[in-house]
Amino acid sequence: MSELLPLTVGEEELALLTDLYQLTMTQAYWKEAMDGVATFSLFFRRLPPERRFMLACGQQHAAERLSRLSFGDTALSRLADTGLFEDGFLDWLANWRFEGDIWTLPEGTPVFANEPLMEVEAPIAQAQLLESLAMNLVQLETVLASKAVRIVMAARGRPVVDFGMRRMHGIDAAVRGVRAYRTAGLAGTSNVLGGLRHDLALNGTMAHSYVLAHDSEREAFRAFARHYPRTTLLVDTHDTLEGVQKVIELMGEEPALAVKAIRLDSGDLAELARGARRLLDAAGHDEVQIVASSGLDEVQIEALLEAGAPIDAFGVGTQMGVSADAPVIDLSYKLVAYAGEPRIKHSPGKINLPCPKQLYRRRDEQGHYLGDMIALRDEPVAAGEPLLRPLVKAGRLVDAEMTRADEARERVADALPRFPADVRRLEAGESDYPVMLSPGLERLQSRS
Repeated sequence: MSELLPLTVGEEELALLTDLYQLTMTQAYWKEAMDGVATFSLFFRRLPPERRFMLACGQQHAAERLSRLSFGDTALSRLADTGLFEDGFLDWLANWRFEGDIWTLPEGTPVFANEPLMEVEAPIAQAQLLESLAMNLVQLETVLASKAVRIVMAARGRPVVDFGMRRMHGIDAAVRGVRAYRTAGLAGTSNVLGGLRHDLALNGTMAHSYVLAHDSEREAFRAFARHYPRTTLLVDTHDTLEGVQKVIELMGEEPALAVKAIRLDSGDLAELARGARRLLDAAGHDEVQIVASSGLDEVQIEALLEAGAPIDAFGVGTQMGVSADAPVIDLSYKLVAYAGEPRIKHSPGKINLPCPKQLYRRRDEQGHYLGDMIALRDEPVAAGEPLLRPLVKAGRLVDAEMTRADEARERVADALPRFPADVRRLEAGESDYPVMLSPGLERLQSRS
C-alpha cells in the first residue's frame, strides 16, 4: 500500500511553500552580505476585462501568517538533501525570522489597478522570501471575493449561499474560499469545515439521490421534512410543478412540518418560479420561499430578477467557486526601494511605481467616493483617507482588530454604495473612476 500524502500544508512545511529561486536568491544575498532594507509592493497592473474593481481579500491573513514563518528541523533537512544550499546558509535559515514591517489594505477594500494591497519593508533577504507565499494567499481570496461580491450585488439583497466546494480547485481553495465569501457578503455555505472555521452559517437541502432512493417523491419529502422541520425540499427530480403540488399536499396533511422553502435546480428557472409561486400562493402558502440553483452566476441572477422571477434566495456553486470568467489577476510583488533608493522595473508593459507608498480615497460631503490617489508614503498631500495601515511592525502583529471578519464584511457593505454606479455595473468594461498619481510619485516616475 502506498503512503498517504498529507491533504494540506502543515506549519512545519509552510516555509517550503515557495519557488526555488526565492531560496537561491536569498542564499546569494547572504553570501554577498546584502542586508539593506527593501520595500516590496504587492499590486496588480490591470483589471481582468470582466471586472471593474477587485475586492482585496487575504492580505491581512497573509501578513499574519508571514510574520510567524520559520524554518524547522524537518524543512532544513529537506533543503539540505537538495544539495543546493551551503551549511552556513542553512544555519542562518535556522535562525531566520521576519523582523520587518507589513502594511496592508483592510480586508474587503475595493481596489483598482496599480494600487498596493500590501507593502513589505525588511532586510532584503527577509522580504524576498515572502513573495511566493504572499502572492498565493492573496491571489486566491481576492479572486474569489471579487467574484462573490458581484453575485451578491446581482442578488439585490436576496441571500446567496455557496454550493461550490465539490468543483473547487483543491481543499485549501474550498476552505479559504468560505473566508472570502463571508467578506463578500454571502449568507451561508454548504461547506461544513469552511463554515465552521470561518463562522459562516451552514445551509443545505437534499440531493436528487435522496428522492430517488425512496419509493416515491412524496415519501421522500415526508421523511425529510419530519427529520428536519422548516427544511427546504428539492422539487425538480421528476416534474417540478408536480413536485411543488406534492409539497403543498404534504403540508395540508401534516401542518406541523412547516416547510420553509422549495428549491429549483433545473429547467427554465424564471418560468418555473412563477408557476411554483402561483401554486403556493393559491394554496395559502405565501410563506414558503423559492430557492434557485443550477449553474448560476451574476449575469443569470441579474437576468432572472430583471424578468421578475419570484426567487427569494440563490445557491451558487461552480461559477463562483472557480471564478470561471476571471480566475486569475495579474498580481505582482515587486522591489520598489532598496537601501534608501527608489527601484523601478522598465520592462515593456511591466513598469512598477517606485518607493514606499500610501493609497488615499477621496469622498464628497455626502460620503460618496470621488477618486483615489497613489502617493509616496511620507508625501504631504491632502488627498483623502489613507487606506494602507501597518499591521506588522518589527515582526510583530500590532493591530489584530484590523483582521476581524465581521469588520471586513461590514466594510464591503458600507463601501460599495459609495462608488459611482459605473463601478458597480456587472457588464465587462472599464469604469471612469479616477486613480491618480501624486505630484511626488509622478516626478519620480518621469525621472526613472
